[in-house]
Amino acid sequence: MKIRSAKQEDAPGIAAVVHAMDELRSVARQSIETTTQTVFSNLERVSSSGCSTAYVAEEFQGGIVGYGAVHWTPFLFLPGGEAYVTELFVRPSASDKGVGSGILETIIAEARQRGCSRVILLNGRDGESYRRSFYTKRGWIERDQMANFILPITIEPGKTVEAAPPTLRASS
Repeated sequence: MKIRSAKQEDAPGIAAVVHAMDELRSVARQSIETTTQTVFSNLERVSSSGCSTAYVAEEFQGGIVGYGAVHWTPFLFLPGGEAYVTELFVRPSASDKGVGSGILETIIAEARQRGCSRVILLNGRDGESYRRSFYTKRGWIERDQMANFILPITIEPGKTVEAAPPTLRASS
């Protein structure tokens, strides 16, 4: 297995991993072509932003069996900011073969290289990795005093999303 930075050409392989995951029911309802296009567009943004990194785990035969995405987030009160792992998924057929561990180790190594103070992630309690204690077995600490909130924002179908920084206005 080889872990490397993801490229836009990896979109079909990443989409296939996503569609193989039982936890991602909302994605499984859309076509593989739609998922592939979304992944392709997002990989373009990842490669141009510098604020995120995506990795794929590739079998030596060339098939993608897992992927991970991490975002480099500054915190004003942390000396090195944090690495926020937003995605780490492995095809069920490749589970228990070191794929997830390899991707995670790659992310942690980059976080250390970037001087991050910590690495964080969310893990669904109904997922296989949580049930198997994947993270706690590797020394991760579950935060019991934090709540996870989301605010869904609907994007109109066919509308492209451009990452534009907010403009700041000086008060007079």
